[in-house]
Amino acid sequence: MKYVKLAITVSLATLYVGCKNPSKNQLSENINKNNPPPNIIFIMSDDHAYQAISAYGNGLNMTPNIDRIANEGAIFNKGFVTNSICAPSRAVMLTGKHSHINGKVDNIQAFDWDQDNFAKSLQTVGYQTALIGKIHMDGLPQGFDYSNVLPGQGHYYNPDFIENGVKKQIPGYVTSITTDIALDWLKNKRDPDKPFLLLYHQKAPHRVWMPEAKYLTLFDEKKFTPPSNFYDDYEKRPAAAAHEMGIYTDMDLVYDLKMLDSEGTIETPYRKNFQNMYDRMDAKQKAAWDAYYNPVIDKFKEDSLKGRNLAEWKFNRYMKDYLRTIQSVDDGVGEVLDYLDHQGLTQNTIVVYTSDQGFYLGEHGWFDKRFMYEESFRTPILMRYPNEIKAGTVIDELVQNLDFAPTFLDYADVEISTGMQGESFRKLVAGEEVEWRDAIYYTYYEYPGEHNVQRHYGVRTDRYKLIHFYYDEDYWEMYDLEKDPTEMKNIYNDPKYATVQKNMHNKLEEVREKYKDNDSISDMYLNKYLKAKGLQK
Repeated sequence: MKYVKLAITVSLATLYVGCKNPSKNQLSENINKNNPPPNIIFIMSDDHAYQAISAYGNGLNMTPNIDRIANEGAIFNKGFVTNSICAPSRAVMLTGKHSHINGKVDNIQAFDWDQDNFAKSLQTVGYQTALIGKIHMDGLPQGFDYSNVLPGQGHYYNPDFIENGVKKQIPGYVTSITTDIALDWLKNKRDPDKPFLLLYHQKAPHRVWMPEAKYLTLFDEKKFTPPSNFYDDYEKRPAAAAHEMGIYTDMDLVYDLKMLDSEGTIETPYRKNFQNMYDRMDAKQKAAWDAYYNPVIDKFKEDSLKGRNLAEWKFNRYMKDYLRTIQSVDDGVGEVLDYLDHQGLTQNTIVVYTSDQGFYLGEHGWFDKRFMYEESFRTPILMRYPNEIKAGTVIDELVQNLDFAPTFLDYADVEISTGMQGESFRKLVAGEEVEWRDAIYYTYYEYPGEHNVQRHYGVRTDRYKLIHFYYDEDYWEMYDLEKDPTEMKNIYNDPKYATVQKNMHNKLEEVREKYKDNDSISDMYLNKYLKAKGLQK
């Protein structure tokens, strides 16, 4: 195990004690005592790469409001997910359990809302709870006194929302609308005498990256340079070679890059899909959109780009629209932080900013996520809580989205149930002495499917990563992240790493046993998936 300022040992048995519901009198005492429990605002965006948050120092864009959370609190340099795909990641976040335990292993299988989640536990101790924005799981959310969520992926313009089970369309831009609903709940719908939990979840920057009108021209004067491995040849990495998420090869000119020409001469497989999104706009929105994109479309047709010129043009179109949608997310974060300041709530409110997973911004030539490679495996985590976290705190330990649920319960002084598999990082982020994990576990199940990413699982330590790809083929990859941070060289069969390979296999078996996973469970979920998709192995 890895030790951080180690002075005392906290066993897992101590962390995962059973949870008993307190009495109503106890609830009242918890709320009215002089030292009230903290409020919690958990902000999650969708597919927001850590590379696209300026606090991480990559220089792509500026996110001053999100950065405030890090500057006034903590930034996590090794935050990761357990399963890099939308709905499963959110299920892990809610339950504190790996996908194979909570049952939501992919975007196909249903999520069981009847199981425990941390919001339900906070309700039992008097928290008022709300879920606003994207959750991407069917059914009426449980554990929330108020919910107003997007159905499925949601739309960027004039989206539908489901408020406490009732569906309605709201005019405007989805990011701003989500922020407005969150602020309305904070200002007008919550009980100011109760501690609150607000899950404030944005759709952006999920594909297809439709910017808000005010940001359509942002980055027009900037040319983005592709990452060093943009032209990756995937040598000795057959799973990577089989992908269908290349910016050059798979990004749709209309659906992804908005080349919806009025003449209809740019014919692509997903043109109609984007046409439907465009048609949701009202006349004023279309006018602003057309005024910007029509000249871009005309120039694209005139230039007739090919080869690397086309690849890098597509990369720049993608990057600009992707980053523009993030600017609206950052605006909303600023509005929420300002509200806390104005109401005197900052000191006793935990604010977390994260994403449901990472995202590729041209690394390996890709967009999307799914792989256990760093850019999709790693997720941004920034956290502020002035009562306990010192400004400028940096966390370099291995933290996962599995840990959010037990951490929030820890702050609320609620015992963590034995079923949760994550660990509270409250002491870690407060700078206290704590024993911490030395390895993290990852799984991905959605194959055969979109983007053609093979089913796999693996383990990561501070330095090494071991991945097992299975189903159509059976092979292993291993990386030395210290020497090869961009994961270009598969060293699994390198004799110089024979001892490391053996140790990583042992570590993989250790974490699979710890988290109660095995090949039989993988086969069970594979059979369920194939049946749901109408496929046969």
